[in-house]
Amino acid sequence: MDIDKAHVALRFAQAGLSYSEHAVVQKQIALHLAGLMAKHLPSHEFSEVLEIGCGSGNLTDQLLEQFRIKKLLLNDLYAEVQQHFSALSNSSTQIDWLIGDIEQVALPKALNLVASCSALQWLTDFNALTAKVHNSLSEDGYFCFSSFGPQNLIEIKTLTGQGLNYFSAAQIVDILVGNQFEILHLSEQRYHLDFTHPKQVLQHLKATGVTATGSGYRWTKYSLQKFYQEYQQFSEKDEAGHLQYALTYHPIYCIARRKP
Repeated sequence: MDIDKAHVALRFAQAGLSYSEHAVVQKQIALHLAGLMAKHLPSHEFSEVLEIGCGSGNLTDQLLEQFRIKKLLLNDLYAEVQQHFSALSNSSTQIDWLIGDIEQVALPKALNLVASCSALQWLTDFNALTAKVHNSLSEDGYFCFSSFGPQNLIEIKTLTGQGLNYFSAAQIVDILVGNQFEILHLSEQRYHLDFTHPKQVLQHLKATGVTATGSGYRWTKYSLQKFYQEYQQFSEKDEAGHLQYALTYHPIYCIARRKP
């Protein structure tokens, strides 16, 4: 599907205050990604780091906690995101901002590390961005990220036809290798959130800005009731006999090193 970046920015800006509370899976993904980085990167000290799509700071907090970074450049689509980072003024790390579409803005040279969590699925051209990152990294610099795979929010796509076109892990490897990266780690997970009614699924997605995947989709009373009814196929009873409605997240994690 075509991605309207202005619409994506608007939806995430509108969800800004509710995102931190409801993005429970994204927090777990950030924690897991940071742990993988700590395990696989030979050094925990970096002169200059870029984070793509910093959002409300889930990965940012982990980067500053687990690594010693002299300068951290934070990117996101919209300037309002900076409201989540007021506490960083006390950090010993120099914090700079690169607001705008990461596919369009110029990147500094000689970055030691480019990191991103739950953001790269919004790219129009992941291959072009990978080449851009390669050109901006120092020799033996690292590209570490999580993105989402084909089973992500599969329940929503099945019922509405709305959703992003996600790359598989194999496709991500092909793109990275084709752009002169060495894969140090690649893994996948499945997270399942349970809700007591399909309406709560939609409320959760709205609170985390994910409704940006359906910019042209309009709910009617009929389509909403149809959605609730058809979501029964994704329900199971818990131990108490109550129906639980599942929503799937499918993160893919990658730790890659730039080849000279």
